[in-house]
Amino acid sequence: MSELSIFKSEADDPVVHGHRAADDLFREFEKMIISGKLADGEPLPPEREIVESFGVSRTVVREAILALSNKGLVEAKPRYRPVVRKPSFDTAIDTVGNVVSMLLEDSEGVKNLFDTRVMVEVYLARQAALEATREGVQSLKDALEENEAAIDNMELFFHTDIKFHRVMYTMPGNPLLVSIHKAYITWLKPNWTKMPSLPARNRLNFESHTAIYNAILMRDPEKAEEAVRKHLSDAWQQINKILSGSH
Repeated sequence: MSELSIFKSEADDPVVHGHRAADDLFREFEKMIISGKLADGEPLPPEREIVESFGVSRTVVREAILALSNKGLVEAKPRYRPVVRKPSFDTAIDTVGNVVSMLLEDSEGVKNLFDTRVMVEVYLARQAALEATREGVQSLKDALEENEAAIDNMELFFHTDIKFHRVMYTMPGNPLLVSIHKAYITWLKPNWTKMPSLPARNRLNFESHTAIYNAILMRDPEKAEEAVRKHLSDAWQQINKILSGSH
């Protein structure tokens, strides 16, 4: 089936002309992308074909495509046809990223976000202590060893710190959790990167990671929760110093 025939089959009712035309066209595209009739990774039909198929102006087509791009449903680059990006958990989080960033401009917003991270990681640590596979525990151990080796290198330590926590988010096998971890890193990173390089603080964080790992290894959910709460409480104190300008 040609690209043009796909569009015609979805357009039994004409798109209403006027200022709502771009919204109607956006919804037609959205429906086809979500249903899979426009496949992930494929380019949209040429602008001329869309204009002819729907009977709208080029301006309406461009407005609809801009809206699709803003929603993460297509990837639009200059001089190239927009490419379909089927929605994913990452897409959803990226779509709200700018709004969340604005909400994090004050310390209360950052604290609210950090509190949700505590709740999620407490749950993950408890579940890991109860249900982690041998492979999962080994992955956590490998990440911990990389974290220790990077204590004297601030940039490398930052990345190995992220990796240690990411392993806990991957253990349950839920892709939404992995996307949530990515979001936490993206939103909180601006505060973390303002911290001065202090190997002593890195050592403290590594010891906290060790306590989490040991509790999971020993299959002790209570100690795992306690270790996560202590670690993230310490981490919040570090971030709060940045927010208050007292570092």
